[in-house]
Amino acid sequence: MKLGVLFSGGKDSVYATYLAKKEGHEISCLITIFSENKGSFMFHTPTISKTKIQAEVMNLPLIVQRTLGEKEDELIDLKKVIKKAKERYGLDGIVTGALQSVYQASRIQKICDELDLECINPLWQKNEEEYLKELLENKFEIILTGVFAYPFDESWVFRKIDGNFIKEILELNKRYKIHSAGEGGEFETFVLNCPLFSRSLEIIGKEVIQEGENSFRGELEVK
Repeated sequence: MKLGVLFSGGKDSVYATYLAKKEGHEISCLITIFSENKGSFMFHTPTISKTKIQAEVMNLPLIVQRTLGEKEDELIDLKKVIKKAKERYGLDGIVTGALQSVYQASRIQKICDELDLECINPLWQKNEEEYLKELLENKFEIILTGVFAYPFDESWVFRKIDGNFIKEILELNKRYKIHSAGEGGEFETFVLNCPLFSRSLEIIGKEVIQEGENSFRGELEVK
C-alpha cells in the first residue's frame, strides 16, 4: 500500500514508519501538524519544526498543516491535511505512532474511515519495555526534548535513550507511575539517526526552557 505517515519526528512516528516500510509498504509522504497549543491533546509540539530536516534525510516529501490546537477543532485541520495528502500522493492508508492512547487512535481511525483510508498502527499495545529495547536493537539514536512530570528535572532534557535510560525509566514507572514510553505526555523525543536516515543529524545548538516546576522543554538546532 501507498502510505502517508502522521509524523512528529519523535520515536513513535519514526519507528512506526520504519516498521511499515519493513512490512513492504511504500512510504509516499510525511504529514506534520504544527500546533500552536503546547498542551495539545493530539499533537507533539517540541522540536516539531525540525521534521523538515528529518524528511530531507529520509528523502520523503513533507506536508505541513498548522492548527490552533483547540480540542476537537484541531481534528478538522488534521482531516484537511490527510485529505490533501491522499489526493496528492494517491494514498491507500495512514500510519500512526499510537501506542496506547485510545483518544488519539479512535479519532484518527474515524478520519480514515471518512476518507476511505486504512489506518495502520504498528505500535498499538506494544509492551513499552520491549519497545524501548527494540529501538536500541534497530540502531535508533533518540534524545529527550522535553519532560513534563514529577520527578523529572532539567538534567533529563537532551538525554539519550540508552540502556541506562531504560533501567531508570522503568524504576520511575514502578515508583511514580511514569509511563516508560512517555505515552502519557511525561516526556517527548526526537530522532537524530536511524536506518531510514541517509545520515545522522548533528546538534549545533540547544537550550532548555523551564515551563513549570517539573516541566522543561528543549529547543534544538540541527544540521
